[in-house]
Amino acid sequence: MLFGLAVTSCGPWPDPQFDDTAARAAPFPRLVPIDTLVSQAPATAAPDGPPASRIAALNARAARLRGPVVDSATRARMRAGVNTSALR
Repeated sequence: MLFGLAVTSCGPWPDPQFDDTAARAAPFPRLVPIDTLVSQAPATAAPDGPPASRIAALNARAARLRGPVVDSATRARMRAGVNTSALR
């Protein structure tokens, strides 16, 4: 992070009050109905969906996530409770 700060501090500071006369002289864009824009847009092919290998990988991941979060040995210890006799 320090390197990035050092590199960016080497250049000149940008002037926020720049004078771009060409941009100021440019005409304002015409407003047109959305139907006109849609009719002029190039036709794109509909996606076929994700490949079968990705679907299989996601299904396998979902199956792994459906399993128990806490293993059976830890679950048995949790059910037994905390032994408070050693705390006295």
